[in-house]
Amino acid sequence: MIDNLKIFFKEFISRKGNYVFFATVLGRILSFLSSWIALKLIPNFELGLVIYALNIISLIIPLSGFGASQGLLRFGALSKNEKEKNNLFVYILKKGSVFSIIIIVIIIIFSSLLTNQLKESQSYLIYLSLLILTLFLLESLKTQLRVLHKNKTFAKTEIIYNILLVILVFFGSYFYKETGYIIALIIVPLITFLIFIPKRQIKFNIDKNFKKPTFSFWKYSLFSSMSNVATQLLIVLDIILIGSLMHSPEKVTIYKYVSLIPFSLLFLPRVLLTTDFVSITENISNKKYINNYIKNYIILFLLISLVIAILSFAFDDSILLFFGNEFKQYTSTFKILIFGIISILIFRGLFGNLLSALGKASVNYWIAFIAILLNLVLNFILIPIYGILGAAITSTFMMWITSLLSIILFYKYYRKI
Repeated sequence: MIDNLKIFFKEFISRKGNYVFFATVLGRILSFLSSWIALKLIPNFELGLVIYALNIISLIIPLSGFGASQGLLRFGALSKNEKEKNNLFVYILKKGSVFSIIIIVIIIIFSSLLTNQLKESQSYLIYLSLLILTLFLLESLKTQLRVLHKNKTFAKTEIIYNILLVILVFFGSYFYKETGYIIALIIVPLITFLIFIPKRQIKFNIDKNFKKPTFSFWKYSLFSSMSNVATQLLIVLDIILIGSLMHSPEKVTIYKYVSLIPFSLLFLPRVLLTTDFVSITENISNKKYINNYIKNYIILFLLISLVIAILSFAFDDSILLFFGNEFKQYTSTFKILIFGIISILIFRGLFGNLLSALGKASVNYWIAFIAILLNLVLNFILIPIYGILGAAITSTFMMWITSLLSIILFYKYYRKI
C-alpha cells in the first residue's frame, strides 16, 4: 500500500501537482482571510444581504458561457494537438462571453423576483451579476492551461487571483463597506485574466480549417454546467432557505461562517482532480490505470478524513471561537457538516469526476437534481424546527446520498467499456 501511494504521489508531482497543491492551499487560506476581513469590516446585516445575493449568483455562475469552459476541459483534452486546443479555446471564449452577457441581462430583468424573500438584496444581486462574465473569462483561461498541461502557470493564476482578492477586499471593505467588497469580487477575476492572457500569445483569429464544436460538445457543456449548478445549489440552498424561512440576515451570516471551514476542505480532492482530470480523461478506456487510480485515491482520502474528523471533533470550540464568541454555541452544526464533507472527500469528488471523464455529465446532473428535491423537502421540515442545525443535517444526508449514487452509477456505465 505504501509503495503504491509513493508511485501515486510521484505521478502527481510529475504533472506539477505540487504547484497546484501549494496554490490551492494558499488560495483557500487567502480566500478564508478575505471572508474574515469582510466579516470584521462590514456590519452583519449588510453582509448578510450581500451573502444572500452572492449565493444566488453562485448558483448561476456555472451556467456562464452556457458551460463552454466545461466542454473545453473534456473536448480539449481529447483534441489531437495544441493548435486544435487553442482554436477551441478562442471559439468558446468568444461565444461564451456573448452567452454570459445574455445571462446577466436576464438576471437584471428578473432580479426583483430572485430576491423576493429579501428585497433589500436586489441592488446587490444586480451588481454581482457582472461576476458571470468576469469569472467566465478567468475560468476559461485556467481551463485552457489545464488542457495544455500547464499546471504550473495555472497555479500562478490561482495565487495572483487570491492575493489581489485579499488586498482589494480589505481596502474596498475598509473604505466603502459592502459596496467596496462587491467591487473587489467583480474586478479581481478580470484583472487576473488581463495579466495572464497576453502570456499565452494566442491568435484570436480561428483557423479556416477549424471544425466548430458539434451538438455533442454543447450537450456535454450544458449538462456539465447544469450539474455544477445543481451541486452548487446543494451547498448554498441551506443559506437561501435560512434567509427565506427564518427571515434573518444574521442567521445567514452565522451559517455561512460555521460552514466555511467544512466546505473549504473540499479543496483537497479538488487539488488532485484538477491536476489529474485531463490525464484521467485521456486514459479513461485503460481500466487498469483507472482502477489503480481509484484504489490509491480512496486509501489516501480515508487517511486524510480520519485526521480531519479527529481534529474537528477535538477542537470544535477553539475553531469556532476564531469567528467570535457567538459562534461557540453552533458546535453541533459544525461537526455534522464535517461528517457530511467526509463523504465528498472520499467518494463524491472522485466518482463525479470519473463520470464526467466518461462523458456522462448528464448522470451527475440527475444525481444532483434528485438530491435538490429531497433537500428542499427536508429543509422545509427541519429548518423551522431546528434552525441552522436542521439545514446542516439535511446537507449531510444529501452529501452521503449523492456520493453513494455516484459510485453505483459510475460502475454501471464503466462495465460497458
